[in-house]
Amino acid sequence: MAKKDILIIDDDNDLASITQDMLEDYGYTVDRATSISDAYDHITKNTYKLILLDINLPEGTGFEFCTELRKYSTVPIIFISARTSESDRITGLEIGADDYLSKPYSLQELLSRVKANIRRAYGFEKEQECITVVNITIDRTKRKVYRLQQEIQEEIKLSLKEYDLLLYLIENKNKVLKKEKILSDVWGTYAEVELSTVAVHIRWLREKIEEDPAKPKIIKTVWGVGYLLEDKE
Repeated sequence: MAKKDILIIDDDNDLASITQDMLEDYGYTVDRATSISDAYDHITKNTYKLILLDINLPEGTGFEFCTELRKYSTVPIIFISARTSESDRITGLEIGADDYLSKPYSLQELLSRVKANIRRAYGFEKEQECITVVNITIDRTKRKVYRLQQEIQEEIKLSLKEYDLLLYLIENKNKVLKKEKILSDVWGTYAEVELSTVAVHIRWLREKIEEDPAKPKIIKTVWGVGYLLEDKE
């Protein structure tokens, strides 16, 4: 059997393709299945570290697939579904899923949940626990951020979205990122938010991590394009 990282089981080809591209950009090997029979074909030929599973599928439901799979496998399963009722979430978790994420989802939130579930199941195989860029340290396990000033490390309080944005910039450090890509990856492809939201959150981040937000040295503006988190070390 071939060893792969992630199997996406979803008949929404557009969203599944975008999700696959994003995960592969972060170094994961990803397969896609669009039906129950297609999914069984994949799991008989390959082993996976994690499965992303929709509920409404051709030839059956994700609930049925999860129930059957749990009879012989403990592979982490994250439900990804447009069904957002509390009863669906409870059912998914009670039949053995590890997590439940409603569509439309933020790609960055999905990535964070994928990493968290793989980490819980297998340990820190794909990432460092902490990352330091310039004088900023981000602790992935605790979702906390610290700044070193005059040999004293102080915690920086960030909102959930500020944290997601900073982690995204750090994971893509020294890359010029278009505002449109940042919006899509952090807020989600189908999120109903304005492009100006990116600039607002960048400003809020600078106010918290830069010594002089008016003259930023960490998160730099690339005029006419987007932003760059620069790490010269």
